[in-house]
Amino acid sequence: MSIKVENVNYIYGIGSGFEKQALKDVNLTINDGEFIGLIGHTGSGKSTLTQHLNGLVKATSGAIYYNGQNIYDEKYNMRELRSKVGLVFQYPEHQLFEETVFKDVCFGPSNLGLSKDEIEERAYQALKNVGLDKTFYEQSPFELSGGQKRRVAIAGVLAMKPDVLILDEPTAGLDPRGRDEILDQIALLHKTEHITIILVSHSMEDVAKYVGRIIVMNRGEVLFDDIPKKVFKNYKKLEEVGLAAPQSTYIMNALKERGLDVDTDAMTVEEAATSIIKALKENGGAGDD
Repeated sequence: MSIKVENVNYIYGIGSGFEKQALKDVNLTINDGEFIGLIGHTGSGKSTLTQHLNGLVKATSGAIYYNGQNIYDEKYNMRELRSKVGLVFQYPEHQLFEETVFKDVCFGPSNLGLSKDEIEERAYQALKNVGLDKTFYEQSPFELSGGQKRRVAIAGVLAMKPDVLILDEPTAGLDPRGRDEILDQIALLHKTEHITIILVSHSMEDVAKYVGRIIVMNRGEVLFDDIPKKVFKNYKKLEEVGLAAPQSTYIMNALKERGLDVDTDAMTVEEAATSIIKALKENGGAGDD
């Protein structure tokens, strides 16, 4: 279920006098089952790119293929594409509208011509996948916390059974606990359901813990596309475009410069701590105190 982006350009406001090129010759292949972090500062083109992937926005030039078919072909079924490539917008809870949580999650699959039993089964499974307890199902979604609303919105997309799930800043506005809960649930979903996940974020800290590949956008172009460790080696370049590597990257590089033989590829606090303790022990047992 791969997505292939070939030489995609997108220009806002063509002929208006306020033209702006949002995407410039973007080339990408997104393979089955990947967990990708799509990173970039505001205006980098990352959200515009995601809206191209399920056909909400049409490229000014270039092509996008889903499972080998050009989505811009005249007879291509765009509605089916949008059921297979699910997009959860930033602050998706603003799109909640039904009187109960369960009805809201049922809304998407109810438009697919499914039986009532199949619709409800999908809704139950989707709510289970986002970790929302049954006690919430008959509540109004507007009475829930921010994190709980976010889970309902994600469940609404999951009930469509997409092969690809795109999450645009899914932790925006949440407190640290809510952010961790949402990201942990997304990681579990990836592990258990084996769907392709594209996590859009401006936070290197968030993606460092979860994703297997990072795509960095800058001014509409792909700046980096690699595994996290290789992307973070370019932390000085990331700073130049308004981004930052995880704090562990800075700490480990600073220690390395001071002569401590630590692993500068350590991305998480746990990896950094293990490397520091090992280096201290090898440096004369200082870590035993």
